[in-house]
Amino acid sequence: MNMMENSKTKNIITAIALSLVLASCKAPMATVIKDEVKENIPQNFNQEEQQDANNNSGTTPWRQFFTDPNLVTLIETALKNNQELLITLQEIEIAKSGVLAKKGRLSPTVSAGVGAGLKKAGRYTSEGAGDATTQIEPGKEMPDPLGNFEAGLNASWEIDIWKKLRTEKESAVAHYLSTVEGKNFVLSNLIEEVADNYYELLALDNQLDIIQQYIKLQQRALEISKIQKEAAAATELAVKKFEAELAKSKAAEYTIRQQITEKENEINALLGRYPQPIVRTKENFMSTIPPTVYTGIPSQLLANRPDIKQAELELKASKLDVEAARKEFYPSLEISATLGLEAFKPSYLVKMPESIAYNLVGELAGPLINKSAIKANFQTADAKQVQALYEYDKTILNAYLDVANLMSKVKNIDQYYQLKSQETKALDQSIDIANQLFRNSRADYLEVLLNQRDALDAKMELIEAKQKQLSTVVDIYKSLGGGWK
Repeated sequence: MNMMENSKTKNIITAIALSLVLASCKAPMATVIKDEVKENIPQNFNQEEQQDANNNSGTTPWRQFFTDPNLVTLIETALKNNQELLITLQEIEIAKSGVLAKKGRLSPTVSAGVGAGLKKAGRYTSEGAGDATTQIEPGKEMPDPLGNFEAGLNASWEIDIWKKLRTEKESAVAHYLSTVEGKNFVLSNLIEEVADNYYELLALDNQLDIIQQYIKLQQRALEISKIQKEAAAATELAVKKFEAELAKSKAAEYTIRQQITEKENEINALLGRYPQPIVRTKENFMSTIPPTVYTGIPSQLLANRPDIKQAELELKASKLDVEAARKEFYPSLEISATLGLEAFKPSYLVKMPESIAYNLVGELAGPLINKSAIKANFQTADAKQVQALYEYDKTILNAYLDVANLMSKVKNIDQYYQLKSQETKALDQSIDIANQLFRNSRADYLEVLLNQRDALDAKMELIEAKQKQLSTVVDIYKSLGGGWK
């Protein structure tokens, strides 16, 4: 009869365990996502031209791309001191700690401890009555109250039977690698910002020189107008017009000086330091020839641009998070063990093997009822996976459009610069002619003023065109994935 009862008990336990496994293994399916943007990336940036996959400026180290020693020094300082970069480096350390935490869950947890306690059981209870009639040794009754002293090791270990913990670790590794790529993207952006601001500062320096030259020109024109007025060859109106133009030019000079101060401080902020002069050479700015940029083919953006690689790794991490969340529906197996010494008196702890105590437990447990929290975590992870795909697609699309737009801009700004150069030369010649005619009373003062204003505007725009020409090359270099190596 006992054998039949034991057999029934085993069958009941087996049935309960089987129902536990079957009930908990009903996990929902993740959303199947397809990356169509990556698969359909065009073969070329410009359908009218074929690009060479072997020539890609995005792989050129920044020290080779930038040849101005003053700019190289500024970039080096920024890479050491920039606060945003330093913050990003700490994000990498945080992500690295996350990997170690997930990796630690794969190994058993072992702790050591000691303890002491005192217990008094009621005399008219089964425990108290048993203690009262028990002798530890012949002639020695059980102490009352009963002390308890223990020292030992405790261990617990979740067996990764569904590779859930390994999946979580892989997700943490992918997230860590994405933070590294995020750091590279910050580097690329930082170098671009320093270079762009440096060229803008040189452009302001050259514009200041032009306005100062224009002021001298206006001063000479004012002197001539006064002489002509005395000779009755010009009127007081002409004198006042030249005086007004001179005052306007001097006001413009102070505006540019303020812009130079602000631009220097923008660069100092990128370099993580307090305001100080920016070392630079402005004389060769207008003769600087931008380096030739080779774009390669669009698919190389996937390997060269840090922001695309960062988005790709975040997508990988989100997929692994979905997989790990799905495995939460499966039962988990955890083993716990205790090994140590235990006795009611400290002196008995050294009496072995009597004082040795141990415990070993294996537990298989899975969710049966009220899975709303697990379902919510899975649905959140699934939605984040889809969101990460959209973010990845958007990053690829924006990268392609950046390069395509900047390629067009490089060509157009070059043509713009050439035409502005022609305009400036023609207006410089017209100024000399107008001034000669004005001295000989053959031209009106308004013609002189208009020619001088047009020439000033053309020179200012020519300097801006040179700055845009240089900055556009820097921008396309960054858009190709350059600047972080």
